[in-house]
Amino acid sequence: MSDQKKRRSQNWYGKQDKDGFIHRSWMKNQGFPDHVFDGRPIIGICNTWSELTPCNAGLRDLAEAVKRGVWEAGGFPVEFPVMSLGETQMKPTAMLFRNLLSMDVEESIRAYGIDGVVLLGGCDKTTPGQLMGAASVDLPTIVVSSGPMLNGKFKGRDIGSGTDVWKFSEDVRAGDMTLKDFMSAEAGMSRSVGVCMTMGTASTMASLVEAMGLCLPTNAALPAVDARRGALAHMTGRRIVEMVEEDLTFSKVVKKENFENAIIANAAVGGSTNAVVHLLAMAGRVGIDLTLEDFEIGKDLPLLVNCMPSGEYLMEDFCYAGGMPAVMKELEGILRPAQTVLGKDISSYFEDAECYNRDVIYAFDEPIKSKVGLRVLKGNLAPNGAIIKPSAATPDLLQHEGEAYVFENIEDMKANIDRDDLPVTKDTILVLKGCGPKGYPGMPEVGNMPIPRKLVEQGVRDMVRISDARMSGTAFGTVVLHISPEAEAGGTLALVQTGDRIKLDTQNGQLDVLVDEKELAERRAQWRPKPPHYDRGYASLYIERVLQADKGADLDFLVGKDTRPVTRESH
Repeated sequence: MSDQKKRRSQNWYGKQDKDGFIHRSWMKNQGFPDHVFDGRPIIGICNTWSELTPCNAGLRDLAEAVKRGVWEAGGFPVEFPVMSLGETQMKPTAMLFRNLLSMDVEESIRAYGIDGVVLLGGCDKTTPGQLMGAASVDLPTIVVSSGPMLNGKFKGRDIGSGTDVWKFSEDVRAGDMTLKDFMSAEAGMSRSVGVCMTMGTASTMASLVEAMGLCLPTNAALPAVDARRGALAHMTGRRIVEMVEEDLTFSKVVKKENFENAIIANAAVGGSTNAVVHLLAMAGRVGIDLTLEDFEIGKDLPLLVNCMPSGEYLMEDFCYAGGMPAVMKELEGILRPAQTVLGKDISSYFEDAECYNRDVIYAFDEPIKSKVGLRVLKGNLAPNGAIIKPSAATPDLLQHEGEAYVFENIEDMKANIDRDDLPVTKDTILVLKGCGPKGYPGMPEVGNMPIPRKLVEQGVRDMVRISDARMSGTAFGTVVLHISPEAEAGGTLALVQTGDRIKLDTQNGQLDVLVDEKELAERRAQWRPKPPHYDRGYASLYIERVLQADKGADLDFLVGKDTRPVTRESH
């Protein structure tokens, strides 16, 4: 290795002493020969595979494909597991553990003798959690997503994860769908491994990772079971070795412009509101000053992708229509010049892109909807901000004033939402408290509250709903989310009472409870926080140290990075 620079991994495997002996010898018990420790790049493959995370169940195979590419390029691949967050399986919410995953990823990368890392994720919180952890160590880093499932099928038509679940559930409650049909739809919903095939949070984050230049082109939309995803994983293995040779670290790729491109892309694809908290948290790890106000970049942009929940099609159709390269081609005039993991500007991702189906990907000057990017709301009810997704809302409700009906917590809501005597009308604004980062804890996806059964039976399918919670990226409706400060942190939301009038003005970004300040001050003087749900373990630490939604809901002591070399040995 005389013609090679000394790599980070050589601090583990290049020493001719007791410590080098230990590091090499124990690795050799897996059959690795002497020459793989000759100074070549050692590539960590950070795998969130788990049978309890069905979205990521195909990552074992993708890891093998990455390894082939690494070997081919002259590197030495080593796979390691980290915590896997099964969005559909974990209680009380996978979001509670996103920051824990980031800690697992960060400390694993820092502690092991690797020169670069490939992040294998896909399920909603695995992608941002892995990126947050990797950003804090700042090695050459690249992503391979697990990919979306095949389209769901029911009675000869396509159905979409989450989006149709919410619709079918309301239809059953209204008596418009039989329980037998509901169960039959369940059997056809998830037909392969992979993430939700709607433009939910998982596919949103994969799309934004591509728009940020943190993966190879086409990564976002290739179905999980498509052979081309395996080929892409192979090529990713080749590319990460080159990135190590080029010393193209995370911070050299990711600047503010990459985040701005993600915000622009999120508007165009009708992406998840969850992208806001994840991008804010990622930016905090890189040291980039991204604020809630920066998301206003997307508010006047058009919706170009006709995928559920904002449209009709699914990710498989999006892939065949041209995927993210075709979308970015339409955004060519507004995307910021930005570095990528290819070592080239983001324009290289779409210079030859074509759209093959204008029913799925619309032209920029002939969009599905105009000016429907995420909106940031502020006012006395959300002093530090809240979020609404106009593309998935009922247009007539985006400007609305009505009386509040308040649920103090999730148990209150579940116990009372179907009461026949619930005093609500279609104009009522439903308010849910206690579902923020501290309050639940973990800020669950319950913001899209069910419509009260008495109204569902009358044909009502949307109402204004307000909370400090999140909602699934597959969900829809006129739902105000991420109110900050949350109720449990003493935000104004904690003071709202049934009967108070609330005004939502999406056009002007306003959200106010129409109660005079003197009355609010008197209520605040009487308010007391509830005892925390947990008094030990990680959840207790989370409640104590979690930031509010407008700061990305990261733990305060995890913000930033530590790139110092590890010099102390274990023996």
